[in-house]
Amino acid sequence: MSKRVRTAVFPVAGLGTRFLPATKAMPKEMLTVVDRPLIQYAVDEAREAGIEHFVFVTGRNKGVIEDHFDRQFELEATLESRGKVAALEELQKDLPSAGRTSFTRQQEPLGLGHAVWCARDIVGDQPFALLLPDMVFRAKPGVLKQMMDAYEESQGNVIGVEECAWEDVSSYGVVVRGDGPDKSFAINGMVEKPKRDEAPSNLFISGRYILQPEIFALLAEQTRGAGNEIQLTDAMQTLMSQQRFTGVKYEGKVYDCGSKLGFLTANVVFALDRADIRPGFIDELRKLDLESEL
Repeated sequence: MSKRVRTAVFPVAGLGTRFLPATKAMPKEMLTVVDRPLIQYAVDEAREAGIEHFVFVTGRNKGVIEDHFDRQFELEATLESRGKVAALEELQKDLPSAGRTSFTRQQEPLGLGHAVWCARDIVGDQPFALLLPDMVFRAKPGVLKQMMDAYEESQGNVIGVEECAWEDVSSYGVVVRGDGPDKSFAINGMVEKPKRDEAPSNLFISGRYILQPEIFALLAEQTRGAGNEIQLTDAMQTLMSQQRFTGVKYEGKVYDCGSKLGFLTANVVFALDRADIRPGFIDELRKLDLESEL
């Protein structure tokens, strides 16, 4: 009998050094694309996919993330007294139900693999989703929902991928594609940041995974790899010899909001998607006379 994926893990312990000084006192996951924090986009995507339990792997100075997913009675009372019903309903809609969130600490910055391992006791012996909050998607349905549909058929492990330009493959981890259609194909290997002429494909791993719990035992024994960190990719390579890995070339586009360029682009794209912002935003962009800047 297949096991349903009910739990999602969100690694949020990173220092966000690429956004200093903004992230000196504020977690990078709380940076906003338009008016929603990066972490909220990831949680919304997980909820759409049917996730019931949200596990946040945090670090020092990340308490504001826990506060964000809690009720603020003073704020709610103020909004209610001022008749700001829509804003109050929006806040309440974003909150996971009571008892649906867990927080655990990654005391040392030892890499993504170590962050995932820190969630082992909360996840237990169950498959789980892994969402990297830096990666924000413009996709309908959400990317994790698309992956869940593939998981129902294939089981095993599922990785979301997207095409990049061939000249950019050296910036990503890419997969070795096997047989199957775009929505559910076999993955036969992974290569981290290959040279252009050595890349097995231009399908890059974009921060969305469904993994089986056996990954935890491998991470516990995993030696440090690139950057002297415990790499999730290394453990997945080992697990691939034991279990099926399926790739999903999802419909949509990812914006890497861990980079300044991706973050700024996401703000423009998501602002243009908003009916309440788009007309005025376009007017302001026209005033900038962007063509003369290009």
